[in-house]
Amino acid sequence: MASTESDALRDHFRSMTERMAAQPDMDLTTLRSMLEELHVRAAEPTGVTYEEVIAGGRPALWCIPVDGADDRAILYTHGGGFVSNTMDSHRKIAGHLARAAGCRALVLDYRLAPEHPFPAQLSDAVAAYRWLLDQGFEAGHLATAGDSAGGNLATSTVLKLRADGLPPPAAIVALSPWYDMECDGPTLESNAATDTFITRDVVRLMSTMFLGSAGSPTDPLANPLRSDPTGLPPVYLTCGSHETLQDNAERFADLARNAGVEVTLEVGEGMQHVYPFMAGRAPEADRTIDAIGRWLRPRLGLS
Repeated sequence: MASTESDALRDHFRSMTERMAAQPDMDLTTLRSMLEELHVRAAEPTGVTYEEVIAGGRPALWCIPVDGADDRAILYTHGGGFVSNTMDSHRKIAGHLARAAGCRALVLDYRLAPEHPFPAQLSDAVAAYRWLLDQGFEAGHLATAGDSAGGNLATSTVLKLRADGLPPPAAIVALSPWYDMECDGPTLESNAATDTFITRDVVRLMSTMFLGSAGSPTDPLANPLRSDPTGLPPVYLTCGSHETLQDNAERFADLARNAGVEVTLEVGEGMQHVYPFMAGRAPEADRTIDAIGRWLRPRLGLS
């Protein structure tokens, strides 16, 4: 059973679904404004400061924990279906993760679809990673992380780095990743009654906007379920047992393990999409953030 605190996320998602149903012709500006509100679900992390920078040509936000290591970093890519949200909507969850891992996190404000379809988002994430290397960070002291569409980017960025011959980070973290651009995962149906926000129609719409006229839903850099994960660094995946994207994390976990990649998969019982949004408010979110932090520290060379 989900805690009362985590139920607040379910109720928030339900309220957004009801607002969209009441406005079937909701424009993209209104949708983006509504999704930006998700930041209120997380509590402000204590002992974390923020600094705005330009990383690889895009705005970004450092989340800097007090007494955290300055020579290790997490590149965090936010969710929002590739069409919404910003570094501001995700600074709290990234700040909690930074504090748990004991190092700073850089939240990237990558370009959004449909104005900038694939591969603009991937190009921005790779540019930000290159920027971190240029700042003196060692690849082995970096991790990529993200939620939902950002979990896709946290993974596809490393696939692109491999293709470009660049050194990979030490780890990948994907929270409720949305990998399936073909929108045919089994839990889109089996969990439809328990997920209060994401439906097949929603992901089909966002996939269409993300891919644009030239992108393919089977491109491995847009859909990591179609990739060869051989050689990827260790991966930590989370998902909720009540979310329609549950199988995305599970299918990629199987794919990566079969390719010899070290994988940790956590399925939050009774949890909704990106339940760590409730960091600082819900025990399930805090346990997962703490577990990821403990997992990341040794991989980044931290005690």
